[in-house]
Amino acid sequence: MANERTFLAWSRTALALVVGGLAIAQLLPPFPNVPWGRSAIATPLILLGAAVSALSYFEWKASQGALRRGSPLPHSQLPKILAFTITAIALLAGAVDLYSRVTSR
Repeated sequence: MANERTFLAWSRTALALVVGGLAIAQLLPPFPNVPWGRSAIATPLILLGAAVSALSYFEWKASQGALRRGSPLPHSQLPKILAFTITAIALLAGAVDLYSRVTSR
């Protein structure tokens, strides 16, 4: 059951990333002098959500196989991928905002 709960948690995370990206694309006011700013922030979030969704299935499948065989669970790279990618997107968002403020003066 823990394996299924972990898969569902990754699925919720993926869905939140996609919805967050769509919200940025549709609801965030445009950045002055940076017409591509919303897309630059939203697109990586949506793509990361898609990747997390797909990768979580393979993580679940590998863990399920290990549990059935009684072998150690495989090491997951998903948390590292998620952490570094979200950090990069946050830095990008900060850079877009800063660039927008500097160029609008």
